[in-house]
Amino acid sequence: MSELTTIARPYAKAAFDFAAEQSVTDKSAVEKWTEMLNFAAQVSEDDAMQDLLTSSLSAKKLADIVISICGDQLDQYGQNLIRLMAENKRLTVLPAVFEEFQHYVKEHQAKAEVDVVSAQPLSAAQQQKIADAMEKRLARKVKLNCSVDSTLIAGAVIRTDDFVIDGSSRGQLTRLANELQL
Repeated sequence: MSELTTIARPYAKAAFDFAAEQSVTDKSAVEKWTEMLNFAAQVSEDDAMQDLLTSSLSAKKLADIVISICGDQLDQYGQNLIRLMAENKRLTVLPAVFEEFQHYVKEHQAKAEVDVVSAQPLSAAQQQKIADAMEKRLARKVKLNCSVDSTLIAGAVIRTDDFVIDGSSRGQLTRLANELQL
């Protein structure tokens, strides 16, 4: 199974990245890709189709057959994915591609927890500005957990699971003291 995942992952990632990019102008792009891949995966899981996909037919013929069976369920981009996978003799891994695609969708939809500790309470505008910047940096929705610590003197410390941004005066003074001791 891990071999199938290894083969499927690049196709799923490319499809997800394309769908996510399209979702800037079409909010339902990821949902459309989920439906297309689900349908194509179900078609490829059929026993008769499995025999056909492992036959010695040309890549073009296989792609045309899958595309004609899927019909209107695939848009031009979905058809291009089927053609590419047929050229690389990977149509049998469509179910694994769909599974990996769903993984990317779930990961993308998950909210990141961001802890913001500031010297003074943040206004709604400041919180929104931080949230927007963190959403852009993390490429996902964020949930801010704001708190106040007056020992920071000024500024804020922003923490996620992956990194810390220390923009506090206390942090700057600590870094300066460390530099001067060298």
